[in-house]
Amino acid sequence: MRVLATIKIALRALRRNKMRSLLTMLGVIIGVSAVICSVSLTSGATKQIEDQVSSLGESVVTVFSGNFTQGGMRGGWGSAPTLTVEDTDAILNSVPNVVAVSPEVRDREQVLADGMNWNTQVMGESPDYPQIRNWPMASGAVFSDQDVRSLAKVAIIGQTVVDELFPNQNPLGETIRIRNLPFKIVGILSPKGFNLFGQDQDDIVVVPYTSHMHRITARTFVNDILVQAANDGAIDKVQNDITDLLLTRHHSKEQDFTVRNQLELMQMVTSTSKEMGFLLAGVAAVSLAVGGIGIMNIMLVSVTERTREIGIRMAVGARATDILIQFLIEAILLSSLGGILGIILGIEAPGCIKFTTHIFTKLGIPMSDALVQFANSPAVTPLVAVVVAFVSSALIGVVSGFYPAWKASKLDPIDALRYE
Repeated sequence: MRVLATIKIALRALRRNKMRSLLTMLGVIIGVSAVICSVSLTSGATKQIEDQVSSLGESVVTVFSGNFTQGGMRGGWGSAPTLTVEDTDAILNSVPNVVAVSPEVRDREQVLADGMNWNTQVMGESPDYPQIRNWPMASGAVFSDQDVRSLAKVAIIGQTVVDELFPNQNPLGETIRIRNLPFKIVGILSPKGFNLFGQDQDDIVVVPYTSHMHRITARTFVNDILVQAANDGAIDKVQNDITDLLLTRHHSKEQDFTVRNQLELMQMVTSTSKEMGFLLAGVAAVSLAVGGIGIMNIMLVSVTERTREIGIRMAVGARATDILIQFLIEAILLSSLGGILGIILGIEAPGCIKFTTHIFTKLGIPMSDALVQFANSPAVTPLVAVVVAFVSSALIGVVSGFYPAWKASKLDPIDALRYE
């Protein structure tokens, strides 16, 4: 009952100075809303990136053609054709925990069908490609291993190619021409949309890699090799085993290839959103600190203004701990109410930021692409962030209010009663 009575007294004291209380809470409101907003945008951007990386395949290791040294010339990743189909077979047969591989060759080609034409990316892959890329078929089926062995002129196509070459019709069984060679469409890939780098993933034609290498481009090397590990825990081991195997096969002391996995890609592309999140979190921390200083300042003023009241309460039997608890509760109420309002504002803030960036874009006000992409990320507010923000605001009340409350509890009742 004593605590409830103290809370009522504290609320009554705050209501007497509504505007001052609101202005005191403003620092906490801004700080907490900044925390919630930054966490929401960072979490949303990270989740979006994780979803897009997952759409590229799970537990995938990619081997790129890479470095070369010849005479006085040197080159890096992708500068020389150093990977072969035989390397792919060796990886599949010799590296443990590998469940699927696909040698990859790619070129942009003008594709014709039914009087229409479209410039698209033509990929040479193995039948494992949709499995590795976690890319289900919308209709039809993937070409077979027999199609690879026989250099069959068959293809699966993405939704963008369907829309451009076969509007309002079913393309299954139809023929497209690549470099004047007829390829029969046996499957259609499910729509995926744009990837992390803004490329349309559905703008694609996939043919057997042998057909691409021997019929379309007449090449002997592959651009890269896609490898699917058994699970995420096996990725590092698979990556190291592939490196050792290819060093042995290529009889080279230097790596003439580059091995990367999806986790490394995710870390690379999430760095910008994390940096933006840290920046906002720093602003939020400063705002919370300023809010705490504001609460301490106002509570010290309140103690001075209410010195006579404190003396009267002590004269009628209030103990020093009662006075300390009263002012401490007032500080905690100020910060907690500010925290609640800040949480509400922080949850709504991402929508306001998106609207603002949209208006700025329409007005031609320059903004960095990273900032626009970060602001337009779908906001995800974790429950733990809300709880931490509220607890932090309450702790600020305790820390900021303790000294004024302690000072009030140490007042001499006689001196307090004489105070004017």
